[in-house]
Amino acid sequence: MIFDPLYLMLMAPAMILSAWASLKVKSSFNKYSKYRTQNNMTGADAARAVLDAAGISNVRIERVSGFLSDHYDPSKKVLRLSPDVYDSPSVSAVGVGAHEAGHAIQDKVNYPMLTFRTMLVPTASFGSNMSWIILMAGFFLNMTSLIWAGIILFSAVVLFQLITLPVEFDASARAKKVLWESGVITTSGERDGVAKVLNAAAMTYVAAAISAILTLIYFLIRAGLLGGSRDE
Repeated sequence: MIFDPLYLMLMAPAMILSAWASLKVKSSFNKYSKYRTQNNMTGADAARAVLDAAGISNVRIERVSGFLSDHYDPSKKVLRLSPDVYDSPSVSAVGVGAHEAGHAIQDKVNYPMLTFRTMLVPTASFGSNMSWIILMAGFFLNMTSLIWAGIILFSAVVLFQLITLPVEFDASARAKKVLWESGVITTSGERDGVAKVLNAAAMTYVAAAISAILTLIYFLIRAGLLGGSRDE
């Protein structure tokens, strides 16, 4: 498949966007990691401040290994922050920590998109791992039923990526609002830095969604379900 000119033509823009988004988030994070916040709060401190401002006391904050491996686990009520975020009093760390706390706020208020995304996780995970195998088997064996099964499974991955977009944008909006209102960030420079870090991170989710959509389009075309028959 990777040698199929149609696949390369469809996926080239997504690959370029994904590479750019990855470089952008790393460069933005590294740039604003050099700027300390005036109140000297770490990413963990900022996350706790956002949680406290929202009246959330049942969420633990833990350190987890990895670079930008930060995430919120709604099933265990745990907010996990990477060392570069948990321990750093930088603008980047404060922004990322607050963003993850934004997901905890979504969980508290039963934000419907977060609930829907959480429900989709098992199906999307299975589809991500198995859809390609099923599709390739379907194409190789010329079995329409397998091809349809693979496409349906991969569609769950696409839906997951699309649902992720409003979830991530909303978490960032909540984070920026609470950070400013609670006084965790106190200057316009800190506010702009947080915005740039979180906006760069958001582009990685946009790139992932576009890549998933274009991959689904490729499968539909090759299955003859879009733009003509497989026999053409």
